[in-house]
Amino acid sequence: MHTIQRHQPGPRMSQAVICNGIAFLSGQVPKTTLNEGITAQAGEVLAQVDALLAEVGSSKRHLLSCSIVLRDMADFDAWNAVWDHWVDAAHTPARTTVQAAMARPLCKVEVTVTAALA
Repeated sequence: MHTIQRHQPGPRMSQAVICNGIAFLSGQVPKTTLNEGITAQAGEVLAQVDALLAEVGSSKRHLLSCSIVLRDMADFDAWNAVWDHWVDAAHTPARTTVQAAMARPLCKVEVTVTAALA
């Protein structure tokens, strides 16, 4: 039998679910998007990822995979500049980046990660 832990559960989703030593984080989006560019939104979202990873007992050194959704691929280079500063270059995850419409029109990025527990 598997033990499943849910962090910050809500009626629609949990912010993180842990099973078998793996943390699955929900997609993180910027909380404030009014007049913010991709650089500011990326920094905010990655800070949220850091905080959620810490809450569940992990860190970016334990990332296994990362899915990034950009509203506009024109932001890809600017996103990568923030990512490259944030990610641990010795512990990079498998990664996918796609372009898609966002549920909130001013949102430029959503990040979902899977990580091993520390």
